[in-house]
This record gives sequence, structure tokens and C-alpha cells, in this order.
Amino acid sequence: MNIGVCIKRVPASDSRIGITADGSAVDMSSISKYEINPYDEFAIEEAVSLKDAGKASKVIVYTLDDAAGESILRSALAQGADSAVLIKDEAFAGSDCLGIATALSEAIKKDDISLLFCGKQAIDGDNAQVPLMIAELLGWGHANVVSQFELEESNYKAWCDFGGGSRAVVEGELPAVVTCDKGLNKPRFPKLKDRMKAKKKPLTVLDAGALDLDGDAIGASSVHYSEGNWKLPPQRAECQFIEGDTQTAVAELVRRLREDVKVL
Repeated sequence: MNIGVCIKRVPASDSRIGITADGSAVDMSSISKYEINPYDEFAIEEAVSLKDAGKASKVIVYTLDDAAGESILRSALAQGADSAVLIKDEAFAGSDCLGIATALSEAIKKDDISLLFCGKQAIDGDNAQVPLMIAELLGWGHANVVSQFELEESNYKAWCDFGGGSRAVVEGELPAVVTCDKGLNKPRFPKLKDRMKAKKKPLTVLDAGALDLDGDAIGASSVHYSEGNWKLPPQRAECQFIEGDTQTAVAELVRRLREDVKVL
């Protein structure tokens, strides 16, 4: 059995995001560092762990990106995946979630995948839509926001978090799509020798033609956005310090809260 993993390259969680001068979009040039989406790290680890346990023979990772996407695929290969697929075509630029899911699902169809892991959401767009769209396009069942997973042959059991401490247990048969949440496992940190081996593992590049897709039907030309009005959050007021003894400082604080901030 082969396991697939969909991953995404996102700005590092400590990135400082800028806005274009006309306020129409995020200024991508302001982002200097990228990483694998953190939730996708759990997906990679779960797939590799199942292979290590003898429950899968191969792990294949997929991403839709430009040439820079190869870097995160190589990182996933260093973590134990066996091969990678980079979906790269200028026609896909600007695709919405459905366009991305369509391209990924067509790539997955080319491999004998029985189980697909994805992160529950990406930390940049925060849409949490692509994995479930892939499941719908493939006609597979799915388990969403999974923090515990068990697999026995072609049957799986997943513990899905509903929020507020509540969980539901979902049981089903493969093929299926599973989205991974924090707590599912602890992603491994690849050693130097693993990173060196990853450079020699196979990486396939697919374009719209290889996927029998019309780029104009799923790229930016098929997506219509209203005019943007992007703004950064207002800058916080500078911190003020109240000098003097305790009694004087408390009295001044109360006065400011009542007269200046008007919260009392």
C-alpha cells in the first residue's frame, strides 16, 4: 500500500508580513523565509511512521508550487518519504482552493495511493478546504482534524477533535483522506545523512499537460477577486509608566482609566 501526503510551502510563523503600496495584496517580497506548513509536518510523520511499522510500502509527497517548492519536498524526503511530486505550471498561478485540489487530485490518481494525509489547514490562508475538496474529487471518505489514528489493513479508526475538548471516533475503509492536527505525533528531525540521501530520491515535475488539465480553467483567469483593501493592524500605543509611590501611582492609574481610556 502507498500513502500520499500533500504539503504546502508557507511563510515562517515568525515572518513579518507587509502590504503592497496600493493596499491590493500581501507584499510577497516582504517574506524572506518559508517552511513546510506546521500541520503538514504531522501528516508526513504519520505516513512515515506507518511505513516504518510495515503498514505501507511507500510514501509519496505532493505539492503545488513554483520551482521553490522543491526545497520543502526535499525536506519531506529527508524525513522519510520515498519520492515526491512537484506540480509546477505558470497556468496554475493564482488558483483558488478548488483549482489547487483539482490539480493535486489528478496527480494523486497517477499513483496507487490508498491513504492520503494532509495538514488540517495551512497557516497562511487558513482556509482548511483543499483536503476535503480532494476527498470529494476522488470520491473517498475522510476524517477531519485527527489527533489519534489507527490502521489495520484496509480499515482505519480516527479520533477527530470537535473543539471544547470533545472528540468523535470515526471508523472507515480505505481509500480515505485524513487531515492531521497537533498532538497526533511528534515530527522527527532529520539528520544530516538523511538530508544527503534526500537529494538522490526521485522527484517528478508535472505540468498542466501531464495532468490533462486546462490551466486557464483553474488558474487565476478562472478566479475573480474583488478589489482588495488590505491593511496592517493599527500600531499599538506606546507603553506608559507611572512614577511615584504606590498610593500616588494607583490614584493616577485609576484617573487615567476613568478619564482617558474611559473603562471605569
